[in-house]
Amino acid sequence: MIEIYTQNQCPPCTYVKQYFKDKNIPFVEKNIQQNQQYKIEMIDYNAMSTPLIKINESLIYQVDIDEIERILKREHYV
Repeated sequence: MIEIYTQNQCPPCTYVKQYFKDKNIPFVEKNIQQNQQYKIEMIDYNAMSTPLIKINESLIYQVDIDEIERILKREHYV
């Protein structure tokens, strides 16, 4: 499962969500401003900024398309 922790008015969040949409890869968006529990989860992962991308058990703390693609291939999403 792919989860993307986001917040409002976050251009990198918008970019990452569009990346997954363009690739037709489903994801769950977890907006930390709309649900406090998502913020707690994100902090539990030692993340202090959005977007935080969780692909199965792999965490990506910044927008790194090469890393995202590497993990997507490893996890058989592409």
